[in-house]
Amino acid sequence: MIKIKLLFVCSLLFFLSCNRATEIATDTTNIIAGTSKITGIITPIDQNRDSIMVTFNVIHPISGENVKHQVLADQLGKFSIDFDMETETSLLWLYTSVNPNKFFFIKSINNHSTHIDIDYNSNRDIKNVEVTPVMNKYDMMQTMGVLNKMFDYRPDSPGWVYPRLYDKSVDEFLDRAKSTVSHRLALFVNKDDALSREFKDFIAKEYRLYLYTGHVFDYQREMKLNYRNATQDTANTPEIQQIDRSYFRFLKEFNLNDPQYLHTFTFSEFQSLVLQNEVLDLPKIGENDIPSWLASVKVILADLVGFDEGPYYDILAANAYGWQLNEQVEPLTEKQKEHITHYWKDGKIAKILFRKNRQVVELDKVKSPTVVNDITSVPEDKVMETIVSKYKDKVVFIDLWATWCAPCLEAMKQFRGAKGDFKDKDIVFVYITNGSSPQKLWEEKIKGIGSEHYYLTDAQWTYMMDYFEFEYIPSYLLYNKEGVLMNKFSAFPGNDAVSGMINDLLK
Repeated sequence: MIKIKLLFVCSLLFFLSCNRATEIATDTTNIIAGTSKITGIITPIDQNRDSIMVTFNVIHPISGENVKHQVLADQLGKFSIDFDMETETSLLWLYTSVNPNKFFFIKSINNHSTHIDIDYNSNRDIKNVEVTPVMNKYDMMQTMGVLNKMFDYRPDSPGWVYPRLYDKSVDEFLDRAKSTVSHRLALFVNKDDALSREFKDFIAKEYRLYLYTGHVFDYQREMKLNYRNATQDTANTPEIQQIDRSYFRFLKEFNLNDPQYLHTFTFSEFQSLVLQNEVLDLPKIGENDIPSWLASVKVILADLVGFDEGPYYDILAANAYGWQLNEQVEPLTEKQKEHITHYWKDGKIAKILFRKNRQVVELDKVKSPTVVNDITSVPEDKVMETIVSKYKDKVVFIDLWATWCAPCLEAMKQFRGAKGDFKDKDIVFVYITNGSSPQKLWEEKIKGIGSEHYYLTDAQWTYMMDYFEFEYIPSYLLYNKEGVLMNKFSAFPGNDAVSGMINDLLK
C-alpha cells in the first residue's frame, strides 16, 4: 500500500496525557486593507546573487488565504517587493534559495517597510540576520524550529504501545487531542525563557489549529488511519462511530474571539473546515443577506464555540465570501456586493473583499469550464490509457491531488496565472483524485480549478500510484501530443519549470 506523505503532518497516534496550558492574548489586531514592503540584502559566499530567490508567505485572514510571494535578488543581493496586507501588523515566514530549509518569522507593519539583512557563511548556514524594525532575534530565528519539534515529537518511553483509538469513545479521543497540545507546549514552549510571551501564545495557537485541522475535524478519516496503523491491517476497514454536531464542542477550547488568531498561518484552513464541514452543515452564504446568514449560523455554532457575539462571526462571514473567491474563483454577484456594502458600509472588511474580487474577476477571464468525467467502470490497468486517449493531438498535463492535501492546493493556486497563459493552446489540464477526497467537498473545489476532472475508485488510484511509483502527492504526469509519457515528478517545481516543460512539447 502506498504511503501518502504530507507536508507538516504528524499523527494523533502519539498522544500523551497532560493538563491544558493557559493561553494569554497579548495583541489587539486592527483590520485594514493596506499594503507593506519588504526590502533586504542577501550576502552569500559562493552563489551568484542575481540567482537568489526570496520566498515569503503573508497571512490574509479576512479574505481567507495565505499568499505566497517570490522575488529575485539583483546582482548586489538586494530585493524589494510590495504586497497587500489585511491587518495593521502581520507575521510573515520567509526563506531564500541559498538555504531553503531555514525559515525566519518577521513582522510587517501596514504602510511601512521591513528590512532584512541575511548573511550566509561558506556552508550556506546563517551567519547573521538583522531586521528593521528590530524584533526579538530568538523569536525570529527559532519559532519554526520549536514548531517543528512539536510536529515531529515521538514518545520514546520504554514499553510505549501504539494507541488504539478507533474502538474507543469520542470523548477519549477528544481528551487525548486536548492533552497532546498541552503536553507538547509543556515540553517545548512553556519553559523556553528566550521566547517572548507574544510568540509563546502564537505557537500555542498555531499548533492547536494545526493539530485539530489535520487530525480532529475529520473523525472518520482519522479513525481509519488509526486502525490501519494500530493493526497493520490495510485490507479491511473498521466500523467507525458516527458523530453529530455535538462532537465539535472542542471548539470552545479555542476562544475564537481572540484576535491573535488573525496572525496564525493555519487559521484560514481552520475557517474553511468550519464552513465546509458536512456534519456542522453551515448554510452557504450565497446571496443571503449577512444578518440572516449569521443568525442561522449562530443557531448551530454558538453553543459549540461558547459565545454568540464577537468579532469572530464577522470574520467567518468574510471568510464565507472568501471561499467563493479563493476556492471557486467566482466573482461576487451584484446582490452579494449590495449585502457587503449594506452590512460593512465603507469599512475595512468590505474594502478587502472588493479588492480580492477585482483580482478574481481577472482570473475568471482565463479560467476553463469545469468538466467531470466518469471512468469508474474502466479496469485499473486501463485508466491512464483511457484518459490520455480522450485528448488526441493535445499535450496532457495530469495533476494527482486531494482536497485534504495542502501542498496540492497551494501548487494549483500558484499556477493559476501561468495556467491562464495556455488558454486556447493545444494542451489539456487533467486533475485526478479518489475517495480520500470527500465527494461533496471535491465538487465544490473543482469549480475554482476548471479543466478536466476524474474521481477514481480506490482500486484505480492505488494501481496508478503503484504503477508510476509515486509515494506522495502532489504528483504529475506530462504526455506529448502523441500520447507518450515525457515526464513524471512529485512536488510542484514552480511555475517557470512547469511552463518550460509544457512549452517544449507545444513547439
